[in-house]
Amino acid sequence: MSFRLILAGPPGAGKGTQATTVSERLGIPAISTGAIFRAEMASKSDVGLEAQRYISEGNLVPDSVTNEIVRRRLAQPDATQGFLLDGYPRTLEQISALDQMLSETGLSIDAMVDIEIPDDEIMSRLLKRASIEGRADDTPEVIAHRIEVYHQATEPILQAFRDRNKLISIDGLGTIDEVRERIVAAVTQRLGLN
Repeated sequence: MSFRLILAGPPGAGKGTQATTVSERLGIPAISTGAIFRAEMASKSDVGLEAQRYISEGNLVPDSVTNEIVRRRLAQPDATQGFLLDGYPRTLEQISALDQMLSETGLSIDAMVDIEIPDDEIMSRLLKRASIEGRADDTPEVIAHRIEVYHQATEPILQAFRDRNKLISIDGLGTIDEVRERIVAAVTQRLGLN
């Protein structure tokens, strides 16, 4: 059985951490647009340099660039039996592009899992991450802007999946293991895998 899931939530919600373990539990690859962009930036590719300009200012990479990267990744053999998308889609246009990509092979998204955390927790987590990892894109001003961008541009996608009855909301506070178990239990129940 294949599953096509989206892991959503604000910056610092733990999507990357959860994507890896949840995808292993479900037997599908985790596909992180953030990781793809970081790899492209490290290699100084054209896409990476373009993405760097936006990311360093706390803005989203343009849909056209992001959609193409996702299209290429979903065409790889390991994604044919399902996947867990982390960091995509983030706009209504990206939802439309993803729907089109999947409909070409008669597929659709099974569910979107939204990890919910309050804004003050986002700020705290990202400042802590910046001090540990030395990430230049995690300054208080950039984080505040990222939170604002998230609320304006990304929250409408939650409503889009709520309207499709495919949104699963998860409390993102607690230990990594507690949040992971909430996600796996909710997905298992929603997809009838019990």
